Amino acid sequence: MKKIITLLLLVATSAINLGADTKSESNYSIVTDFPFVSEYVSRGIGVTEASIQPSIEFTSGGFYISVWSNQPLTSDSVSNEFDFFVGHNWSLNDTMTLDIGAIGYYFPEASENTSTVEPYVGLNTALMFGLSGSAYVYHDVTIDVSTVQFDLSYSIETTDSLLLDIAANYGGVNVLNTVGDYTYYGFSASFNYVLNDAVVPYCGVAYSIRDINSVSEEFVYFTVGVTVGLIN
Repeated sequence: MKKIITLLLLVATSAINLGADTKSESNYSIVTDFPFVSEYVSRGIGVTEASIQPSIEFTSGGFYISVWSNQPLTSDSVSNEFDFFVGHNWSLNDTMTLDIGAIGYYFPEASENTSTVEPYVGLNTALMFGLSGSAYVYHDVTIDVSTVQFDLSYSIETTDSLLLDIAANYGGVNVLNTVGDYTYYGFSASFNYVLNDAVVPYCGVAYSIRDINSVSEEFVYFTVGVTVGLIN
């Protein structure tokens, strides 16, 4: 979803001014995203191998609703996943927004009912030197697991149509019985090419590592996709 929000800004501004507030100029927007990932990694956990992750997001004012999915290209159909987002953003000042929402997780091919609901609250802000940052707290009310994640990102306009996005994240997951508590962090870089006001193909690479009970696991994976947006 972070990728979709970033590319929504790219589509809405045609890469001229990523910091502009497009919501005040638009009644609504619809953004679809069609990425291929060599590995699906979620919060430092390797979920499945090569997958496609189509999604669609509708926004109007500060309100948004979206559906994201992971469809594995291997025989591991248990990793089929649909995430349903609903939330609202409020501007606190010229540089900071408050985001409150919830995610519903649905796994249609799972052998047992593993569907969960996860409310969240977050702050997004513009920092010095062109950096953007966010801090989010999630709590899965079904399995009683809390997650805190911090993100930093920076966009470089290499040409009029080509942008380089660099990002880093750090998070911690707290399980009720503390046995499964762990931390994770990662880095990513992607090139986004603005074909026109509505179409942005992109490709990138990401690195993620997690540490559970002093045992680390690393992942390196790449993404290729295209975002198509409609701004009205």
